[in-house]
Parts: sequence; structure tokens; C-alpha cells
Amino acid sequence: MKIKDLKVFIVGNPPPGWGGRYFTFVKLTTDNGISGIGECYGATFGPKAMTAMIEDTFQRYVEGMNPFEIEKLWRKVYGSGYTLRPDVSLMGVLSGLEIALWDIKGKALGQPVYNLLGGKVHERLRSYTYIYPDESKGQDSSIFWNAEQSAERAAQYVKMGFTGIKFDPAAPYSSFDPRQPGLESMDLCVKFCKLIREAVGSKADLLFGTHGQFTASGAIRFAKKIEPFDPLWFEEPTPPEKPEEMALVARGTSIPVATGERLTTKYEFARVLECRAASILQMALGRVGGLMEAKKIAAMAEAHYAQIAPHLYAGPVEGAANIHFSATLPNFLILESIETWKGFHSQILKKPIRWEEGYVIPPTEPGLGIELNEEVALAHPYTGDRLHLEMTNEPVH
Repeated sequence: MKIKDLKVFIVGNPPPGWGGRYFTFVKLTTDNGISGIGECYGATFGPKAMTAMIEDTFQRYVEGMNPFEIEKLWRKVYGSGYTLRPDVSLMGVLSGLEIALWDIKGKALGQPVYNLLGGKVHERLRSYTYIYPDESKGQDSSIFWNAEQSAERAAQYVKMGFTGIKFDPAAPYSSFDPRQPGLESMDLCVKFCKLIREAVGSKADLLFGTHGQFTASGAIRFAKKIEPFDPLWFEEPTPPEKPEEMALVARGTSIPVATGERLTTKYEFARVLECRAASILQMALGRVGGLMEAKKIAAMAEAHYAQIAPHLYAGPVEGAANIHFSATLPNFLILESIETWKGFHSQILKKPIRWEEGYVIPPTEPGLGIELNEEVALAHPYTGDRLHLEMTNEPVH
């Protein structure tokens, strides 16, 4: 069995657009007709450039390969062009292709991917969601900075079964960060924590998100303000490039520090663990280097008593990979959901991801247990020129 064909889908994510402006899916097909689907979480270039990079990597390393030889492929791609160092765009490409290979392997063997990664540890996976607007009540994106509406929405999520609620009112974040947090911003964040804690009580953890905006000293000041509300984590308090600084924050607050959505490969995560910069790792499987690389990182984390909470701000294919990965982990903490996987996240799949009362149920079908609805994918091409995610390109004062 050899890999014969590649197809790339750049799918526009229609309003409200939770999960990013578009999704980059790849479909690999073998010479005996088995297809696998993957997702690339590449945000540094636009879709045309990403498609060209995917096609180039496929032609150089994937076409004609045995889909079971993932370790060999990984080393070839990682060293492409005399690199042998973490390259976030290249690893985004490799991640999507690698996930598709696992889907093929599972289908060829008649087994869910989690059975090929060591088997299930968890029959169901605790999940959390961001606080998103309730469109039925006329709420819009202003909810992200409205503490009262967010607290009301958090209470609704708890009634649905969620036991983890994430919010990040400390925006904006800028290419010119890190900086000191402003007093008004900290006051608003304290208000969020206070009202949401009052709304959910002890029924849900508060997951406080930032996006690397702050210096270590600024993040410690910030953390002291929200410590009384006992968040489960303080996410990416400093930029991802220097874990030694994030480690100062981890030592300066009682709140567990979480990080990882912008990191790639075992080498970058090893630095986080060695520095004790975070005790919760949030790798994005469409960027980190794929399922096997994530599994290696989780094993390193286990030896450091660190836990895993896979990141998701992408499409449901990366989400499905997260589910199989998480199901196998002794040190799994919690899984990110885009609410309950409804809307476009269910429409783009032939069978939606199963979410029940706050938990995701791993599928039993071979491979990833999902199938891309290609008619829906082709009906929603992304035609814009903006990146998947963008931040402010002016200093924030």
C-alpha cells in the first residue's frame, strides 16, 4: 500500500466563525483506495501559500510512501532543506499530513486511532468551551468584554453540563508585546472572574486566557489580582519564545500556568518542562507535528507531573485528532470544544462529533471515526486574504 493522491480543501468558516476564518484540510488516498483526512493549523501564511507548501511537501516526501512509516517521514520532513529545528509553518504542513496517515492506518487495520496509540484510558473526555455569544438572545461579539453577559452565559453552559469555562477579556494583544497590563484592563478581568465565579460557584473551573501580552513582572501583578477566584489556569501569560520568563510567572503565582498553542515539536515543549514554565501543556495537534509527536510530548510531561489540555481553535478534524490523542493519556486534564460541536463544525462532517453533558465520547469507527463532507467543503471556499488569526500590529499603550 502506497500513498497515491493528495487533495487540499481551504474551507471558509461562515459566521459566526468560531474556530478561525478558515480551515485547511488535507485528504490522502492510497493506491488501493483508502483515504484519510487531516488538518493543518498553519497561521503564518495565507491559504495559497499554505496549499503550495502542502503540495511541495507531499511531492517530496509523502507521495509513494508506505503510510505506516510515519517515524521515517517525520525525520525527513523535519530536516527538510537542511533545517532540523522547529519551523511552525513546516510543522503545520506535516501535522495535517501525519494525521491523515493515522486515519488511513486505522482504516486499513479496522481500528480507531486511539487503539494504535496505546488504547483508551478514558471512556469519555471532560470538555470546556469559550464563552461565546447567545445569538438567540441577540448577543454579539461584544460579550467578550461584557462581564455581566459573560457570567449569564457561563451559567447557561454549566446547565448544559460544562465544568470548564474559558474567557480572555485582557485583550488586545499586539505584535509589539510583551507589556505591562493596564489598570483598567486588570479591573475588568477581576470583574469577569468575580461575576463568573458567583454565577457558576464550584460547579465549573474558570480558565483564564491571555495571549502572551505581558512581561513576567506584569503577568505576576495580573495573577495576584485574580488568584482569589481560584482559576484552574493562567494561559500563556508571556510570549511563547522564552519559557525562562514564563517560568518566573509560574513561580510567582498559585494559579497553574498553561501554554503550548504556539509551540511546535518535542524540542520546544522540552524547554517548557525543563524550565518548569507550565504544568499544563496545550499543544495544537495541527501544528505541533502530528499525533505521534504529541504523544511523545505527553510522555515527557507525564514524567514531569504535567497535564495535557489539547488546544483547539481550528476545525473538527483537528478536534477529532485531539479526541483520539486525549483518550490514550494518563495525564489528560480537559479537552477544548467549540461549544457542543454544532453549527458548521457538524455540517462539515458526515457524522458530527459526539458531545454529551459536558463530555466528548470517543468514536468506535476505524481511523479518526469522521468523514469530511466534501460537498459542504467545496461549497464554502475561502476567498479572503486575511490570515487564520491576526493580532494588532500597533503598540498597545
